[in-house]
Amino acid sequence: MSDRVIPLVNELRASLAVPSPALRPWQAGPTLRDALERPLHDLRISVTDRCNFRCSYCMPKEIFNPQYTYLPHSALLTFEEITRAAKSFVALGVQKIRLTGGEPLLRKNLETLIAQLAQLQTPEGRALDITLTTNGSLLARKAQALKDAGLQRVTVSLDGLDDAVFRRMNDVDFPVTDVLKGIEAAQRAGLGPIKVNMVVKRGTNEQEILPMARYFRGTGITLRFIEFMDVGATNGWRMNEVLPSAQVIEILQSQLALAPLQASQSGETAARWGYLNAAGEHDAALGEIGLISSVTQAFCKDCNRARLSTEGQLYLCLFASQGYDLRHYLRGDMPDTELTQAIASIWQHRQDRYSELRSQMPASSELGALGGARRVEMSYIGG
Repeated sequence: MSDRVIPLVNELRASLAVPSPALRPWQAGPTLRDALERPLHDLRISVTDRCNFRCSYCMPKEIFNPQYTYLPHSALLTFEEITRAAKSFVALGVQKIRLTGGEPLLRKNLETLIAQLAQLQTPEGRALDITLTTNGSLLARKAQALKDAGLQRVTVSLDGLDDAVFRRMNDVDFPVTDVLKGIEAAQRAGLGPIKVNMVVKRGTNEQEILPMARYFRGTGITLRFIEFMDVGATNGWRMNEVLPSAQVIEILQSQLALAPLQASQSGETAARWGYLNAAGEHDAALGEIGLISSVTQAFCKDCNRARLSTEGQLYLCLFASQGYDLRHYLRGDMPDTELTQAIASIWQHRQDRYSELRSQMPASSELGALGGARRVEMSYIGG
């Protein structure tokens, strides 16, 4: 196979123009809402476009090979620029910040950024919920330092317990035992409650569903099953490789007693199911699992998340094809108030609902009908 390079910087990075502010610009106090009345609550910040895994559903080796061109260091937002942007988002209603990648623990001195973000507070004086998503490969050695810096929780991506399956999926021959050690280290450091995300790909790892559920049952760790998503243009997504969440819960309930739970907060992406005790009641000590039905059950109507890329592009949807250039504001001679107003204007004009529209199309329809332009890669803006 010949080497291919997808020029993320050149193609995605023809930015959209920041929409003009509303007739009455946003002012502190009223809840900021988009065009579909969705508030801004979560901000996901990608701190690197690099990863040490080559999972086929995210960064397949045939694309992200040694010849692949990553963003130069000078293009990345500095920690100070990220913190400044975060401050504006918090002023507009953000209460939770998740650091992502690529693999965020590859970003040197990430603890410094976490310490800076931990100093921010909501307009009401509350501390932010600061979390991080990681593949767990470096977690064992970094967990305590992350906690000491102010990180509160981690989510670990783990697609199976069988070592052969896991090595095949990460495609760099990384052993599953090292990720499990990272999870244990995070528990000892108090980075919880911990969540573990398992992407389920039909024909690849569905046999790991029950072993994963049994392993994490009663540990205080919430296991979440995620449908294989059509993110980006490089993961070779096909609908026949999606194992719907409805089938995942059937597999689980064939051997484990589970019952649905109510959502814990607005905009939650995972449907919650709790383990039942012998009396048929949910037992908090046994814990719960989550089902993220990103393909078969759109949750666009409650989506309250924005995504900031490694180089300062603001994306309003995981399936977006273009972002808004905030680095222009962060590196220009502009006051924070102008940056905040720009973000507010972008959010007020937001109408994104890709998954909802896709679910309304006939099964035979081409996804390209929803937008045409190639969607941004997950490794560029995080999941």
